[in-house]
Amino acid sequence: MDLDLSGKRALVGGSSQGIGKAAAIELAALGADVILLARNEEKLKATLNDLPTVEGQNHSYLVADFSNADVVKQVIEDFVKENPIHIVVNNTGGPPGGLAIHADVSEYLQAFNNHLICNQLIAQAVVPGMKEAGYGRFVNIISTSVKTPLYGLGVSNTIRGAVGNWSKTLASELGQYGITVNNVLPGATHTNRLTSIAEVRAGKQGKTAEDILEGMTGEVPMGRVGKPEEVAAAVAFLASPAASYINGINIPVDGGRTPCL
Repeated sequence: MDLDLSGKRALVGGSSQGIGKAAAIELAALGADVILLARNEEKLKATLNDLPTVEGQNHSYLVADFSNADVVKQVIEDFVKENPIHIVVNNTGGPPGGLAIHADVSEYLQAFNNHLICNQLIAQAVVPGMKEAGYGRFVNIISTSVKTPLYGLGVSNTIRGAVGNWSKTLASELGQYGITVNNVLPGATHTNRLTSIAEVRAGKQGKTAEDILEGMTGEVPMGRVGKPEEVAAAVAFLASPAASYINGINIPVDGGRTPCL
């Protein structure tokens, strides 16, 4: 199985922590030159030191806040002028929890901007280089809500679904150029995001965060929540040459929790 990413350059969003950081480490371990992308420069610098350099890679980072699409666009466009990108891992923090009916319109607009619009701008900047190389991989880290909406995550469910359909559309448009577009759908995973969701639910339900996490764990057939590294393994495989004929799919990494096929 060809998992070698030597000579490939990978841009990883939200890579200063959690699933994004784990994905960056895994891609670097397979030989890719990794470009970290997040808003906190100090965390990016710290993460840079954690990246393997098994092939003598030259890792780097870019600073941009996904709440400002214009900045993301400029930062990526400036970088790819001299550095074509072969792999993009689209990943950014999800919207705050809450019922869809109670969400202000501004919450939907901000989430749409953070996720779909920024993904689109990155794609437009990097696809020309992927076409020239005859190799491209988009791996979008979304959520199992693409398959089954999750209660209490109204805005997130809505926007994640939009990103899922955007991805499927791109897969059909770009496959002819050797570019694949796939989605990894994490279930409950040990990250700051999971802790935040548990704390919000606990406050609304008069329970502790530990009670909420225990309830989440009980919904998983494997009896535990996932590790960021387990999600990262799926990301790395889809980014590799071994996944060259896998295009336009959703892969839940959730211990079997999602009830549908």
